[in-house]
Amino acid sequence: MEQFRYTVTTVAGKQIKGVLEANNKKEAKAAALEFAAKRRLTFQSIDKKATFLYKAQKSGQEPTTGELQAFSKTEVQAALEKLGFRVLSVNKKLLDFKGKVPSSEVSSWIRLCADLLKENLPYDEILTLLGEDTPNKRLKETIKQIQQDLKEGKEGKEVFGKHEDVFGKFPAYMLAVASTSGNMRSVYESTAKFMARDEEFKRNLRKTLVSPFVTLGVIFLVVAYYVMVIFPETATMFEKFGKPLPPMTAKTMAFSNFLSNNWMIIVAAILIPVIGLIIYTRTEQGKLWKDKVVIRIPVIGELLHKTSIEIFARVFYSLYSGSGQNIEVIKIASEACRNNYIAYQMNNVGIPMMLGEGKGIVEAMEATGVFTKTAISRFRSGAESGALRNNALQLANYYETETGYRMDRVVGAINGVVTMVIMTVMIGLTVVSSETSVM
Repeated sequence: MEQFRYTVTTVAGKQIKGVLEANNKKEAKAAALEFAAKRRLTFQSIDKKATFLYKAQKSGQEPTTGELQAFSKTEVQAALEKLGFRVLSVNKKLLDFKGKVPSSEVSSWIRLCADLLKENLPYDEILTLLGEDTPNKRLKETIKQIQQDLKEGKEGKEVFGKHEDVFGKFPAYMLAVASTSGNMRSVYESTAKFMARDEEFKRNLRKTLVSPFVTLGVIFLVVAYYVMVIFPETATMFEKFGKPLPPMTAKTMAFSNFLSNNWMIIVAAILIPVIGLIIYTRTEQGKLWKDKVVIRIPVIGELLHKTSIEIFARVFYSLYSGSGQNIEVIKIASEACRNNYIAYQMNNVGIPMMLGEGKGIVEAMEATGVFTKTAISRFRSGAESGALRNNALQLANYYETETGYRMDRVVGAINGVVTMVIMTVMIGLTVVSSETSVM
C-alpha cells in the first residue's frame, strides 16, 4: 500500500492534515472524502508520498546527494535545512519503480525469521538483521515499515495487512497472527512450509501444462515456416522442368498453397478464441469456470485438485485452535488453496450452512461437492475423535506424498508424448524431403 496525506478544513477555516494508506490515489481520495463527510469537514487535497532526489551541502564540506520520501518538495527542503544543509536542488524521482518481490524471496525471509526465532533472537533484532541483508529494494522497505509500525505499537493485523501485495493474503494473515501468538516460531515455520508447497504447486503446474504447450507451439511454427517458405522453393523446381510431383510432395504442396492463401483466416481462427478465452478467464466468473473445469480434467485435474485440498488442509492445521474458530479458519484456508471454485463453494455453500443451519464442518464440506471422499473421511474421523487438527495435517502430508509421486509420472508421460510428436513431425519432414531429393 501507498501512503497519502489528506488536507481538510473545518467550518472555522482551520486546516487539518492526516495520513492514510491505500492501494491508489482514487481509493485514498474516497477514504478522505468519507472522513470529511462524517465530520462535516471540507476536503481540500490528497497528496501521495513520493521519492525525491536531493543535492545539499554543509558549510566547508563537499556536496552530498541522496533520496528522501515525502509528500512534497518543500518538506524535503525543510528537513534538510533543519539538519544544517544548504539545499542545492530537490527533484521528484520520475521513475520510482520499486519492483516486485518474488514469492521465493518472501518464503526465504520467513524461513530465516523462523530459524532466528529458534535461536531466541528478539524479533526487532531479527528485522534489523534481515532488513540490512535483503537485496530486494521493495522487501527492504517493507521490513523497515513493519519495524517502525511495531515500535509505534500498532496491531499485527494492521501492520502486516497493508503488505498483502508483498507477502500474499495468507502469509500476511499468518504473520499478523504470529505477532500476537505465544509461539511465534511455530507460526513462522508453518507459513514457510505453506509457501514452499505453494511454490512447488506452481512449479508443477508449469511443468505439466505450460512447458509442453510451448514446445508444441514452437514445433507448429517451425513446421508452418518449412511448409510455407522453404518447401515451395524446392517443389517449384519440378514444375520448371515439367516433371510431375511425387505423391507426398504434391499433397504437401497443396497444403502449403492452402496455408499461404488462407493464413490470415487460420491465424484469426486460432487467436480470436484464445484471446477471448484469456480475457474471459481474467473475469471473476471466468476464474470460477476455469478452476471448476481444471479439477475435472482427467489425471492432471485430479492431481491439481488434490494439491489444492492439501494446501487447504495444511492451512487449516496451521490456524485451527478450537471449535469456535471454524468459520474464519475455513475462509482463510479456502482462499489460500489456489482454486477460486473451491473457495467460492465454501464461502457460498459450506459456511452459510454452518452459520444458518448449524451444520458441522463435515456436512458443509460434503455439500460443496469440491472435496474428495478421502478428505471428507479424514475430517469426519477427526471431528468424531476430537483430533480434527491432527487429521488435517495427516491428510495434507498424505496428499503431498501421493501427488509428488504421481506428478513425476505424469510429467514423464507428457514429456514422452511431446517427444513422440516431435519425432513424428521430423520423420514426416524427412520422408517428404527424401522423396523430393530422389526425384
